[in-house]
Amino acid sequence: MKPTASTPTTTLGYALFATRWLQAPLYFGLVAAQAVYVYKFFNELWSLILRIVSGHATETYVMLAVLKLVDVVMIANLLIMVIVGGYETFVSRIGLEGHRDQPEWLSHVNANVLKVKLATAIVGISSVHLLQMFVDVHHTPRHSLMWGTVIHMAFILSAAILWYMSGARAASSMPVHSDHDAPKDPAAQDPAHQEPEPKPSPVSIPSVSISSAPAPSVSVPPGAIPAQSAARSAVHSAVPSTAEPTAPYKPRGTEARIRDAGFPSRKLLEEFDDSHPRSFDRETVARLGKLDFVAARGNAVFVGPPGTGKTHLAVGLGVRACQAGHGVLFATAAQWAYRLTEARDGGRLSEELASLDAYPLLIIDEVGYAPFDAATAHLLFQLVAHRYERASLIVTSDRPLGRWEEIFGGAAPALVDRLAHHAEIVRLDGDSYRMRRAISSWAD
Repeated sequence: MKPTASTPTTTLGYALFATRWLQAPLYFGLVAAQAVYVYKFFNELWSLILRIVSGHATETYVMLAVLKLVDVVMIANLLIMVIVGGYETFVSRIGLEGHRDQPEWLSHVNANVLKVKLATAIVGISSVHLLQMFVDVHHTPRHSLMWGTVIHMAFILSAAILWYMSGARAASSMPVHSDHDAPKDPAAQDPAHQEPEPKPSPVSIPSVSISSAPAPSVSVPPGAIPAQSAARSAVHSAVPSTAEPTAPYKPRGTEARIRDAGFPSRKLLEEFDDSHPRSFDRETVARLGKLDFVAARGNAVFVGPPGTGKTHLAVGLGVRACQAGHGVLFATAAQWAYRLTEARDGGRLSEELASLDAYPLLIIDEVGYAPFDAATAHLLFQLVAHRYERASLIVTSDRPLGRWEEIFGGAAPALVDRLAHHAEIVRLDGDSYRMRRAISSWAD
């Protein structure tokens, strides 16, 4: 737990943070600049119309005039991005939740994203200027063409550097691992032993949310489900022994956090095929993408049939949390049950739960694929209860919370009460994306 700051220190911090409002007039000044560009646009358009009507408009003139209009629009777009994104990031949150015209990029805006978007917008504006020079090449000095090209390449290079520094390059090139080869725990993440596999297409729904074998058959103490001895061996290869409590989380780079989180594969929210589920709450998912629930120590629960994208959304939020500097751990419900069982049997359950406090976000995947015995259900209840109003959870399940007695028995009401109290619950309806692709391949 973080030590409580003294009152003078807290007051000073609040006072310094309040100085962000000094930037508010700057953004309203940019609004005035936006109005100037609106005037400039219509002035240029009116001049173009008059030249065309009078018959004095050559093809080159029309092309240059249109490029000027495009240039004005692109600069106005740049202003909007700075006004809305910058104000949201550096001054105060803009309450657009539920607004039908809320920009998609605003749902995950931060300083790095804003810088990259601004850099790419400047490259676009520079491209238009350079094109204007080449269109009017007979009236453009050679040195102007040369320096225009050099300056444009400098803009491209600076945008590429910003893109690299923000982690976008790593996000697009990180290898993806199969369900069976991917380690599920930070201690198992050894890059030297990982083999890259083809990256999924942007429209794919995760193939990791459902496993062919019943997960809980490998997660609970002996006596609960048959074939436990073989199952424990299978899980032990995915979940490391907890002979020692979880090591304290130390802030690291974005890619190290993503690697150590134990995600089964790399999934981004932007890659989610939102046209596949018949219905789901897009506004809630966009709101979750801002990660306010992590700061508020709330939870997110994704409920729906197999193959509707629950794990994709959970991993996408986890990756975004890693990019925002949060420590994240991912595992299936079966693996969390095994991990807690090992800690309990070793007399270290309290220490294990306390060590997990260092991670602002835990992800519990595949809840409900088979029931747990009473002892294991109580362990998962302890995990949820321990993190209640202390840190965040993301949970995916194939059945609604009202049916969790089928999974956790008598522990379900108390567990659901704590999980759902500060939770955003997203219901996904639809057919399995994997089955749809399998049927399509068979038909072909």
